[in-house]
Amino acid sequence: MSGAASYVLRSHRPGDMGWVVQRHGELYHAEHGWDERFEALVARTAADFIEHLDPAHERCWIAERDGVRVGCIFVVRHPEREGVAKLRLFLIEPHARGLGLGRRLVREVTRFARDAGYHTITLWTQSTLLAARHLYAEEGYRLVHAEVHDSFGVPLTAETWELTL
Repeated sequence: MSGAASYVLRSHRPGDMGWVVQRHGELYHAEHGWDERFEALVARTAADFIEHLDPAHERCWIAERDGVRVGCIFVVRHPEREGVAKLRLFLIEPHARGLGLGRRLVREVTRFARDAGYHTITLWTQSTLLAARHLYAEEGYRLVHAEVHDSFGVPLTAETWELTL
């Protein structure tokens, strides 16, 4: 099985936020050496999403393949910039990469944000996340800021990307 027919996208339900936090922590540690501070950031982000959810302007997509979670992405309202959405918590399981799922999730965020009335989408990523950066560039995002940090236990370059809708 390959391509779009091999997965489904659905909204979040109980249990999904725990999976999002766990998989981000495990996967980013295994693939990039990031420490538990990254997992804590993901946990705060997921908790804020649930506690302050505005369904007309915010959404989570969970991707499943054969009933198993294989990816996620979120869009939330920027807390300080009116009309700006934030793309958050984008993850694709290694065994589900190459199916077009990442591209589909990024496009769902763009479609939803446009329909919700946002004029811009912003995101924060790291320069080492090459596949995600490729998808963002392909969707039309532009790098607007970069800054060196070591917030997750390894030297990183944080990047802010934006897409004008």
